[in-house]
Amino acid sequence: MLRHLDAAYNLARWLMRDTHDAEDVVQEAYMRAYKRFSTFRGGDGRAWLLAIVRNCAYDLLRSNGTITCGDAFDEEGHIARTPGTSDPEAALLREEKAEQVRSALENLLPQYREILILREMEELSYSEIATTIGVPLGTVMSRLSRARIRLHQNLTAPMGVALTHASDTSTPNIRKEC
Repeated sequence: MLRHLDAAYNLARWLMRDTHDAEDVVQEAYMRAYKRFSTFRGGDGRAWLLAIVRNCAYDLLRSNGTITCGDAFDEEGHIARTPGTSDPEAALLREEKAEQVRSALENLLPQYREILILREMEELSYSEIATTIGVPLGTVMSRLSRARIRLHQNLTAPMGVALTHASDTSTPNIRKEC
């Protein structure tokens, strides 16, 4: 299970939006996994562990009573650097784009943020995601589609405005950023 530590922390970090809470969630998840290892029925250990991380994160969020905007995510450790690039303008543009994507992701509802993280960053298959979050495969596909649409809307929305829900009517549901 230790080989999945980075994936566990990455999911917890995006769900909790706070490094200290994410560390607490991962520690609690690993303790739960250790105690309940006898219930593991084989298969993909990463999906099983990430389901525990997800449950721990939501338990902590529920105990806090609210989902809040946390500290800014540390992009420096997570931006892919292009080897040999010494062009400061290109580096600035990459960092700016990474900040826009981070901000757009953070403004998504947790159910959409988590599914994008699991699919795009952790590269889980649809069936692994279904196992991790405990929903049918069709729900994974439709939720992922909606999440991608909302992410695109957040990336193309005017500065300072984030779309949290695509409304079925012609008027989008808009809220100010945290």
